[in-house]
Amino acid sequence: MSNGSNSHDLQQQSLDYHAGPHPGKLATAISKPCETQAELSLAYTPGVAAPVRAIADNPDNAYLYTGKGNLVAVISDGTAVLGLGNVGPLAGKPVMEGKAVLFKRFANVDVFDIEVAAESPEAFIDTVVRIAPTFGGINLEDIAAPHCFVIEKALRERLDIPVFHDDQHGTAIIIAAGLLNALELQGKTLGAARIVCLGAGAAGIASMRLLVALGARKENMMLVDRKGVIHAGRDDLNEYKQEFALNTERRTLADAMEGADVFIGVSGANLVAPEMVAAMAPRPVVFALSNPNPEIRPELARQARSDLIMATGRSDYPNQVNNVLGFPFIFRGALDVRASTINTEMQIAAVNALRALAHEPVPADVLRAYGTESLAFGPEYIIPKPFDRRLIEYVPPAVARAAIESGVARVGYPEHYPRHDGI
Repeated sequence: MSNGSNSHDLQQQSLDYHAGPHPGKLATAISKPCETQAELSLAYTPGVAAPVRAIADNPDNAYLYTGKGNLVAVISDGTAVLGLGNVGPLAGKPVMEGKAVLFKRFANVDVFDIEVAAESPEAFIDTVVRIAPTFGGINLEDIAAPHCFVIEKALRERLDIPVFHDDQHGTAIIIAAGLLNALELQGKTLGAARIVCLGAGAAGIASMRLLVALGARKENMMLVDRKGVIHAGRDDLNEYKQEFALNTERRTLADAMEGADVFIGVSGANLVAPEMVAAMAPRPVVFALSNPNPEIRPELARQARSDLIMATGRSDYPNQVNNVLGFPFIFRGALDVRASTINTEMQIAAVNALRALAHEPVPADVLRAYGTESLAFGPEYIIPKPFDRRLIEYVPPAVARAAIESGVARVGYPEHYPRHDGI
C-alpha cells in the first residue's frame, strides 16, 4: 500500500474517531450526587447561597467550594495550529480538545477549551483577563510568534494564577531534559557545548532562554531563521531574536552547524542535509523536532554520523520529544500548591525530574505499552516515555517543591506527595 493510501486511511480514521459515537472528545461530568430533592437543594437554590457568601467574604474559598483549583483553560486564537498555520480559532478546536484529553488522562486536571476570535493581541489579553476568575491556571496554545511573547508577558503580569504557553515552555522543558541527558552520555557539558537552533519562533526562543538559565552560554548559541544566522549586523530582527544576535561571520545553516556539538530543529521538514551533520563536532547531539517530518530523517543522520545521539518529535523513533511529558504534570504540581505563577525555578525542577526518571529502571508495564523487551538509559532512551506512570510521582512533587521554595505557593506541600528532606 502506498504512503498516500496510508495517509488517506489515517485521515478517515481520525474523522470517524472525532465524529462518533458523539462529536468531539470532551464532555462535562457531574461530580456530586444530585438524585434527590435534598441533593438538588444543596447543588442549587437555596443551599448554593452558603458557598456564594463564603466566597464573597474570602475569594480563596473558591478553591474549597468550586472546581476552580483543578480547572485549567486551554486557550488559543488559532494563529499557529500544529504545522497547519493560521487556520483560525474554530478550526483549532479539535487540537484544544485534544490538549484537554491529555491533561485529564495523564494528570486528572479538568479543562475548558476556549477558542478566541481576537482581532489583536490586546483583544485576546483582555478576553483572557476577564474570564480568568473561572480558572486555577491558563494554558496558552497555538499562538503565533511574536504575539505569543507579548500575550504571555501581559497575562503573567495581570493575573495571579499560572499562565503557561506550552509551545514555548513545555517544548523547552522536554528539550532541556533530553539534551542534558544526551550531553551526559556524550561526555559533554551544557556550559561548554556549542548549540545551533534552527527556528526562532516560540519554541526556539524559549528553549534557548531555558538552556541559558541551566548554564548554557549565549556566546556558544547560534539561532537560525529563514534568512540565515541571527547576527548583530541584521536590521530585520525583532526584540526576541535580537536577544540572541551574535557578532559572527557565519551566515548560513551549514556555516552554523560546522563544529557544533548540538543541533536543535524546531522549524520544518528536510532542511538539514547529511553533509551538515557530518560537519558537526565529534559525538554530536541532533534534535530534529519538526512534526510530522523532521529536519533530517534519523536514517540519513546516522548514515552521516554513527557517533550521534538523535531525537525527533515522532513516536515511531527512539527519543520522542513530546510535550505531554511536561504540561499535565507541571500544572498538577502548580495547582496542588495554588501557585501564582509557573516560574523558571519550577521549570528547571521539571527538567531535573524528567532527567532523573530517565536514569531509573523501566517498569514492565511501560515495556509492554511500547512493545519492547528492554529500555535503559542510553543513546536510544534519554527521556521517559509518555505512558510511564511514574511521571505523576516525579514531576508534580518537584514542581510543587520549587514553587514553595521560590515563594509563589499559597498552600503547603500536599500530604499525599512523597516527603523529602526539608519539606
